[in-house]
Amino acid sequence: MRILESFKNLSKKEMILWIFSLSIIILFFVIFKNNNYITLITSLIGATALLFVSKGDVIGQILTIIFSFFYGYISFEYKYYGELITYLGMSAPAALVTAIIWIKNPYSRLEVKVTKLTKKKVIYLFLITLLITIVFYFILKYFNNKNLLISTISVFTSFLASSLMFLRSRYYALAYTSNDIILIILWILASIDNIT
Repeated sequence: MRILESFKNLSKKEMILWIFSLSIIILFFVIFKNNNYITLITSLIGATALLFVSKGDVIGQILTIIFSFFYGYISFEYKYYGELITYLGMSAPAALVTAIIWIKNPYSRLEVKVTKLTKKKVIYLFLITLLITIVFYFILKYFNNKNLLISTISVFTSFLASSLMFLRSRYYALAYTSNDIILIILWILASIDNIT
């Protein structure tokens, strides 16, 4: 099975990082006496997806699709419609297309071939990302999205990260790091309303 091969391909350090990450997620779930197992499952899938995406393994994209549905559900519960729309309308489809592109552009059996961005691609990518972000601002405003400004910034960083992954650029990780910082802020604000 492909997923078993992907796990066998993990180095000792990667396996330790993965187990440590899952352990921390579970520990905080227990410490804060959270009884919402959907958030636990979502976090575990997300951490696992990140590991494989960072390795350029297509299994990471498949896990990202699954994660997007769980995360979309949680976002809907918290009225974070920007996150819901972003993950179900952009991240999941982008992960599907990216999985297909990665399969067609292998570096090795379990890794994708990375490409370089041209200046022209960078300019187009920035302009499209800016346009999408502006459109989403008004969509989110219409739906009375909580924390509108931060949610809009999340759309920008998420779209940029998905696009860079689609383009097979190594810089996608920087955009996802930015998106993670924005999401941490967003969910801290959510936890002020509801600690679970």
